[in-house]
This record gives sequence, C-alpha cells and structure tokens, in this order.
Amino acid sequence: MNFTAEQIAAYLHGEIEGNPQVTASSFSKIEEGKPGTLTFLANPVYTHYIYSTEASIVLVRKDFTPEQPIAATLIRVDDPYSCLSQLLDLSQKMQESKQGIESPSYISESAQIPDDVYIGAFAYIGKHAVIGKGVKIYPQTYIGDNVVIGDHCTLHPGVKVYHGCHIGQRCTLHAGVVIGSDGFGFAPQKDGSYKKIPQIGIVIVEDDVEIGANTVIDRATMGSTVIHQGVKLDNLIQIAHNVEVGEHTVMAAQVGVAGSAKVGSHCMIGGQVGIAGHRHVGNRVMVGAQTGIPNDVKDDSEVMGYPAVSRKDFARQAIYVKRLPELNDTVKRLSKEIDELKQQCDKK
Repeated sequence: MNFTAEQIAAYLHGEIEGNPQVTASSFSKIEEGKPGTLTFLANPVYTHYIYSTEASIVLVRKDFTPEQPIAATLIRVDDPYSCLSQLLDLSQKMQESKQGIESPSYISESAQIPDDVYIGAFAYIGKHAVIGKGVKIYPQTYIGDNVVIGDHCTLHPGVKVYHGCHIGQRCTLHAGVVIGSDGFGFAPQKDGSYKKIPQIGIVIVEDDVEIGANTVIDRATMGSTVIHQGVKLDNLIQIAHNVEVGEHTVMAAQVGVAGSAKVGSHCMIGGQVGIAGHRHVGNRVMVGAQTGIPNDVKDDSEVMGYPAVSRKDFARQAIYVKRLPELNDTVKRLSKEIDELKQQCDKK
C-alpha cells in the first residue's frame, strides 16, 4: 500500500520539505535506498548517504541542516528512529490483519473463541481454553487445556502453550516458543538413579511481553513462573521453574536462568549470561555478555565476567590478563637474579 509524504507527515506530526505527494510503499536503509521507499537518518555517521540515497522519503531531525542539495523529500520530526518504529509497527499491523478459522484445526467445544480471532491450519485449542479478542494463532500452534490468552496477542507458527498457563494482553510469541514445559526437577535416589518431581505449577506471562523464537519458559514446581509486564526476551533463552523476571527487563539470546532465581525490573542482560538458581538480581542491573552470576547482585549494578564482578574490576582484570606474558617473563628474570645473588652470597 502506498502512502504519500503528506499522509506520513500527518501521522507523525512532522514537517515536509519537498514534494508532499511523493509516495512510499516499503522501507530501506539509507545507504541502500531505492525509489518508492522510506528511510531515516538518526546517526550522524550516515549523514553523507542522504545526498546520494535514491529513497523517496527520508525522516530527519527537525534541526538537520543539509550541506548539499537532497533529491528526496524530507520529513522533519523530533526523533527519526522513534518515528520509524511507529511506521514499522503500523505496517506490521496492516500485514497481520487476518481473521477467521482455517481448516483443518481442532477447537474444543468448551473453548471460548471470539468472532474476530485468526486461527491457522493445524492449530489445536484444548478444553476450557479462553482466547481473547483480536488474537492471532498461526498454524501448528498448540494451546492446552485451561490456557488463557489475553486480547490482541500474536502466537506465531509452532508455539506451544501447555495446560493452565496464562498469557496477558498484547503479547507476541515467536515461532517455536514453549510456555509451561516441565521444570528440570529430579530427586537423586540411593541407587544412583533420579526420580522425577512432578511440576504442578503454571507460567504467568503478563501484558506487553515479547518472546523470541525457540525460547522456553518452564512451569513452576508449585506456584508460578512469572514474566512480568513489558519484558522482552530474545531467541533461544531458557527460563527455569519458579523464576520471576521483573517488568521491562530485556534479555539477549542464549541467556539461561536457573530455577527459583529472581531477576529485578528494568534490567539489561547480554547474550549467553548464566544466572544460578535461587539467586537474586536487583533492579536496573546491567549484565555484560557471557557473564556468570553465582551470587546475588545489588540494585543499579553493572557486572561482567565469571564470577560476576563490577564492570570496572572486569576491565582491570582484562588489562592484567593481557600483561600475563610480560609479567611471567619478569618473574622468571627476577627469579634468576635472586638465584645468582644467593650463589654469590654462598661463595662469600
């Protein structure tokens, strides 16, 4: 669908500079701009591309001052990156306007299904499941018995939500997400074997949560594993039983959070971080990639390394590690000098 610069500017409350009737039907990077696309300039590093881009429309800051002629129509806004996000969100919603129930799919007679949902082929919806308004359930998705899915959620292909779990409103679960699989609970026996501990709890995912592809959130042994409002989880993350993740925390790919750990709100956790079981990570904590957290972390900390230390200590350790060959040579030299001095003393 084509939109004119005038329509886009009105939506973003921006100011047009150039042809208001020029149209765009898709998006492009500024360095790869093509006619009929919209792009943006937010990072000054890319400023030189605005003079050569073939994109039809460019979002720029209101205070942007060009040094050369620009062929594209400009839309001046307060924050080009934020405005681009609004346009991308609008575009995605228009593309995801599906409704209706495709066949074949299985829907229990006791499930509550509004008229405006989309349910893709080969989906399964179990007994007494409650599906909210405007929900989109893509093909090959499994919704177990007594599951609750809030309004305007999107479950992409192959999502599995086990029995009894609750998903809040406006959540997005990407392909392959598993919600409510058994927590890893096994009791060692005298004969060396392991006896499975039944996992009878559930998972609660609150409103406005986004969960990346192939991420798994285990059900609680008892009670609930809880993902609070606004949390954003990347692909390939493991959240174990009885974990609690505070609101608006973000985690990058391959993070692993062991059982009963508590992660605070507004945390930023880098890729491949491991958090030990029963540990508490405070609020507003920043964790560098590949960090191992075996102990509690206080509010407002910035930690890196294994075991996790402050960012400044980690930087200092990195410098020391780089100097190890030099320090080793120094130790050898000093040791040799000491031996020579001892030999001289023995001769006297």
